[in-house]
Amino acid sequence: MKTATKSFPVAISARHIHVSEEDLQALFGPNAALTKDFELSQPGQFAAKERVSIEGPKGVLHNVRVLGPVRAATQVEISRTDAMKLGLTPPLRQSGDIESSAGIKLIHQEKEIMIEQGVIIAQAHIHMTEEDALALDVQNNELVCVEVDSERPVTFRGVVVRVSNDFSLEMHIDTDEANAGFIEQQAQGRIVRSLT
Repeated sequence: MKTATKSFPVAISARHIHVSEEDLQALFGPNAALTKDFELSQPGQFAAKERVSIEGPKGVLHNVRVLGPVRAATQVEISRTDAMKLGLTPPLRQSGDIESSAGIKLIHQEKEIMIEQGVIIAQAHIHMTEEDALALDVQNNELVCVEVDSERPVTFRGVVVRVSNDFSLEMHIDTDEANAGFIEQQAQGRIVRSLT
């Protein structure tokens, strides 16, 4: 028998890049700044108008969206399918954990830079506030199972709980995970627990 918590939205995160200030200047020129295109669901985060190409040993992906604001280190988040097209084997990691991850070439017009690490496949995770965590009876960095409603219902295991009052309640999965489960934007998910 399973028990389920209240539902929350599930967002599908397509490939994207977070850039450091140094790499932003190198790619877009001195004194470059990210140009906000639209706000994202997480407070303070936005999709920028700037885009880059990413090149691996076997291929290139064009028009990869840059997300803002700038970060301390450049990070590229792709799906497993993207990784195969590029010829890379990036690790499955939480955002920000890029130590010894894959490297890649970043290209904007005539400018190219090589980052030695920073390419990851993001682990499925749920952003939430401390109040949400109390209501859902979970703790920061806890791994949970989440059942998502769709035409092909799936349950994700090993979903990381990320708690901060800077967050808004929402689960993030990548395009491969969404496609496998026939999941569309703003589907609903619930944390499920098995009872013995």
